[in-house]
Amino acid sequence: MSAFTTGIYRNVFKEIGKSQKEVTEKIQNAANVFFYGNEEERIYHPAGEDMGYLEDTGNHDVRTEGMSYGMMLCVQLGWKEEFDRIWKWSKTYMYLEDGENEGYFAWSCRTTGEKNAWGPAPDGEEYYAMALFFASHRWGDGEGIFHYSREARNILRACLHKGEGGRAGQPMWNRENKQILFVPGCPFTDPSYHLPHFYELFALWADEEDREFWEQAADVSRKYLAKACHPVTGMSPEYGEFDGTPMGGREPREGDRHDLFYSDAYRTAANIGLDCLWFGKDAGHYNAPLRLMRFLETDLEAARCVYEVDGTPVDRTVLHPAGLLAATAQGALTVAALQEEMADKAGDSDRDVAKRWVEWFWNQPLRKGVRRYYDNCLYLFALLALSGNYRIY
Repeated sequence: MSAFTTGIYRNVFKEIGKSQKEVTEKIQNAANVFFYGNEEERIYHPAGEDMGYLEDTGNHDVRTEGMSYGMMLCVQLGWKEEFDRIWKWSKTYMYLEDGENEGYFAWSCRTTGEKNAWGPAPDGEEYYAMALFFASHRWGDGEGIFHYSREARNILRACLHKGEGGRAGQPMWNRENKQILFVPGCPFTDPSYHLPHFYELFALWADEEDREFWEQAADVSRKYLAKACHPVTGMSPEYGEFDGTPMGGREPREGDRHDLFYSDAYRTAANIGLDCLWFGKDAGHYNAPLRLMRFLETDLEAARCVYEVDGTPVDRTVLHPAGLLAATAQGALTVAALQEEMADKAGDSDRDVAKRWVEWFWNQPLRKGVRRYYDNCLYLFALLALSGNYRIY
């Protein structure tokens, strides 16, 4: 039964023998370091009296990815002040008031608020919308930009209807095949952007005229993920064709490959795990994280290497090893309960493999250094998901 139906969220850490006290302390400590640690640890920075931002520490900018992630983390943690600060910074500096991308958010800004780009990244919009709906249900709607549910519906309306009725721009979803796009109007997708567990909820809370679309998009994304994840390795590419194959010759930057199992792609296993926890609607994609765990665990040092999706190594170093470990471990949510008494003792069972990954993640500290931003975002999400604290509100 899914958490959406029962309201019950698995605590996988408890299943492998951790106490509730240990789990609670680990979450609190990690969140405090992430938001309020020293300058070598923190990601979040208050700005003025009522705003704040999350810095991509490797690129020294502010991205809609991180800002929307920060809002999701805050609504899960119950941190309303930080949520509102991040949202106000987003609306003040990142929101695009006019032009081709009016209604979207500039994907990158300087920490001072000046825009580095005038186009959006759709993963930011879908996380903004979901976090805002949860905030509405957890804290109630306020006024102005803090009327959370209205803001969420406005974002989703732009995502689907840009370019209609004289409104400039292009949508973030292909209206014909119902797949999310890498950027508005482009002819390919990003497997890690596919969040069917979000679309199920958009189908309940978005504008009534769009609810059928979101219901169909959830089904489409699950089937897409089943095709995009390799049948042996479970790996997905960073960018993909609509048929699930790695993106071919259309590269956004000359000489830069995105058909590999690399940074963006690590999130796919985590997303599949959360979809399994929340809704449990398997379209053949729920086995992909286990295939990935089995492939990578032959030697954890292999997780320092970049791969073709079929497992062929590429002479390139992983940029976010802690994020890869965390996101893969979150994929353990697709495996049945990991208690010792429930494990299959005959051979190396699925539960054994999943348990080892969760243990490895439990023993992994937050990443330090300039590249800590992306890794530690994925780390906190995995910590919440595996402890039963990444919930539907």
